[in-house]
Amino acid sequence: MAALSAMRADTSPLTGTHPAHVFHPLSEILSLWAADGIDTTPFRAGVENAQRRYTGYGLSRMLPLDRVLVGCESSRAGAFGGFHHPNQGYRHLQMVAVITMHGPMERRNPERPSLALLDLLRAYAHDCLHYGSRRRYAEVAGLPVRTQYGINYRRVTGQSYSVADERGSRHTRNLGIVMEGACDKEARSITRKTAERFGFTEPTDVLGALAFRDVTGTLTKEDSRRAVDVPESAEQTQYAAALRHYEMGVNRRYLHFLEEFAPGEENECHTRLLAAVISGDTTTLGAWLDDRHGPGTFAGLFRTPGYFEPVTA
Repeated sequence: MAALSAMRADTSPLTGTHPAHVFHPLSEILSLWAADGIDTTPFRAGVENAQRRYTGYGLSRMLPLDRVLVGCESSRAGAFGGFHHPNQGYRHLQMVAVITMHGPMERRNPERPSLALLDLLRAYAHDCLHYGSRRRYAEVAGLPVRTQYGINYRRVTGQSYSVADERGSRHTRNLGIVMEGACDKEARSITRKTAERFGFTEPTDVLGALAFRDVTGTLTKEDSRRAVDVPESAEQTQYAAALRHYEMGVNRRYLHFLEEFAPGEENECHTRLLAAVISGDTTTLGAWLDDRHGPGTFAGLFRTPGYFEPVTA
C-alpha cells in the first residue's frame, strides 16, 4: 500500500508531538552513552535473552534499533521520561517505537544509568512483541485500515471483535488488554532477569524504588495503590500516577485473567497466548482453552455480541 509506505518513510509526525525533546535512534543513543563511559552491556545482554525467548514464540526478527527513537536533551524544564511518559510507544502504521530516556530529560545521559538501561530494555522488549504481532490491513478509500492485530480483529467499518471492559473493572475480557499485558509480562520478566544477573539494586527513594519494581515486574498490591507526590516536580508526580494506572489497568487485569482461566497453569497459558499473538492463529490456544472450559471458549470470552451485525447506511 502506497499510503502505508509513505507513513513509514516519515516519522516526523510522531516526534513532532514532543517538540521539546531531541530524538536519537536507539543504536545511536547506545553508542553515545558508551562513549561517555556508561556500560551498555546489560541492555545488550537482555536483548540477546529476549531474542532467544522470542524465537520460541515464533518471532523471527526483532524490531530494528534504528526504528526506535529515544527522546532526551529536552528544552522543557522539569521534563521526566521513561516507559510511562505520555504519548509514546510502538506505532504500527509508521512501524516505529517512540520512547524517552528514564529520569530527568534535560540532558543526554541518564541521571541513573542502571535504572535507565532497565527501563529502556523493558520498553524495547515490549515493543519488539508489538512489532512482531500478526497484522493484516485492508485499503479503504486509499488509506490502510488494520483489520487484525495479533489475536484481535476489526471490521473495516470499525467494529472491534473484542468487547471493552467496564471502567475500573478488576477483570478483563478485552483482547487489547490481554495482549498488552502478555507483552509487558514477558518484557518485565526479561528485565528482571537482567537486573538480577548484573546485580542492579533498588534505589532508596520512593519514585526510584517504584520505577525499579515496575520495570522488573515486582510491584506489590500496596505499590499499585500508593499515590506518590513529588512536591518539587509535577512531571514526576504525573509519572508515578501513570505507572499506577497502567499497573492496575493492564498488568493486574492480565494476571487476574490468567488466574481465572488457567489456575496452576498460568505460565503455560501465557506462553500459548504469546505464540498466538505472533502467529495470529488462535487454533492451538483455542483448543487448549476448550479442553479446560468447554467448546467455543475463546469466542465466548472475547467476541462482542454485535461484531457480525449488518452495517446500515
